[in-house]
Amino acid sequence: MSLDNLIDGRAIAKEVHAETQLRVAALKAESVEPSLVFIRVGEDPASRVYVGMKERSAMKLGIRSQTIVLASDTPEAELLILIRQFNADEGINGILVQAPLPAHIDETKIFSMVSPEKDVDGFHPINAGKLILGEKGGFVPCTPGGVHELLIRSGVVVSGSEVVILGRGNIVGKPMAAILCQKEAHANATVTICHSRSRDVVKHCRSADIIIAAMGVPEFLKEGMISPGATIIDVGVNRIEDPSQEKGYRLVGDVDFKAVQPVAGKITPNPGGVGPMTIAMLMRNTVLAAEQQTGKNKKLI
Repeated sequence: MSLDNLIDGRAIAKEVHAETQLRVAALKAESVEPSLVFIRVGEDPASRVYVGMKERSAMKLGIRSQTIVLASDTPEAELLILIRQFNADEGINGILVQAPLPAHIDETKIFSMVSPEKDVDGFHPINAGKLILGEKGGFVPCTPGGVHELLIRSGVVVSGSEVVILGRGNIVGKPMAAILCQKEAHANATVTICHSRSRDVVKHCRSADIIIAAMGVPEFLKEGMISPGATIIDVGVNRIEDPSQEKGYRLVGDVDFKAVQPVAGKITPNPGGVGPMTIAMLMRNTVLAAEQQTGKNKKLI
């Protein structure tokens, strides 16, 4: 089976990291050290892994980072106080509160408390509003921003394309649609969002030039659901039981990769597709935050 149609997320992430590293060096030449703080509540295994990966990327790029770990029963009010402290700390450029949070904590309230100028995750309502309006100077959520960068750097034509986004979540689906429908370069797409109440999802998918799967359903997208030659982006990360694996499970995406890959024009592997780009865009957002807060090396991305 030929794999010539793979979109190599790891390779493209390296390109973005290299560009970010140059910007870090330019900032340090102006006596500015970009800095990022991670806040993790509880000991969710996946969150521990994700934060660890982000920490290592920051270190490699010369971005100073620290991680605050709070007990899972930490009161919401205590977390809000901590965020306010980091908002006021001029030595911190970016704040990331790792999701998911314990059930007793309101994620929307927490994300809205992070200063928009330090919201490198791009979740604050002000940054969401800027994205919808097409205004510069805000922060694009990392995963949708990473998907967009994959499409651009892989030579996928977005303008005029029919794009189907599977999933309407606030983290991927909605911001992804906002990015691709803008009246600007590498956008201008006709975007359809399919969700759990959509009728005839297969019909929508078969008419799409680009499908972005972000619904959290293991291997949902099958070969019979796509048009030959379509570009397929798999955002999903799902754990399914597998007794043959040492851990008793394996991770799969929202796309049935083995079945879909031979039919697709281009497709992201999973892992090795979107994941590395999410981290790359977080690092880029952090550097952008440092640039904007200090007025050094001004450049809007």
